[in-house]
Amino acid sequence: MTMTSSRPYIVRALYEWILENDCTPYVLVNAMADNVEVPQQFVKNGQIVLNVSPVAVMDLLLTNETMEFNGRFGGMPMDIYVPMTAVMGIYARENGQGMIFDMDDSNPEPPVPDDDGPKPTGPKPVTPKSSGPKSDTSNQKKPGLRVVK
Repeated sequence: MTMTSSRPYIVRALYEWILENDCTPYVLVNAMADNVEVPQQFVKNGQIVLNVSPVAVMDLLLTNETMEFNGRFGGMPMDIYVPMTAVMGIYARENGQGMIFDMDDSNPEPPVPDDDGPKPTGPKPVTPKSSGPKSDTSNQKKPGLRVVK
């Protein structure tokens, strides 16, 4: 079964997360991709970084296919159109937290399982080691919870 790209969903989620943390969302765009409409005078090395915070843009629309908004560049209003496939990443200006996407394949095929069922992922179960009839459990780590701030 082929699934749609997760990129637009991740972009929207990170956008909301960045705003909720009182940071400024920046989007890195491949300005040379097909159908990208951005001010070419601000493109460097084929890329442009766009400030998409609510105070910087008007009418922001993030769909599964595109990112569209109206922004000012050098004091001149301009309609921006970016296909989601051209979005290379989204991050917070203040601390760089966010995500950069792999541009090689925007919708990779899932791996084909070797057998009939899916293989479990995650840590393997730990079995206690025994040194004969008497088991020494003092060297084993015990599971525990701790508060992380």
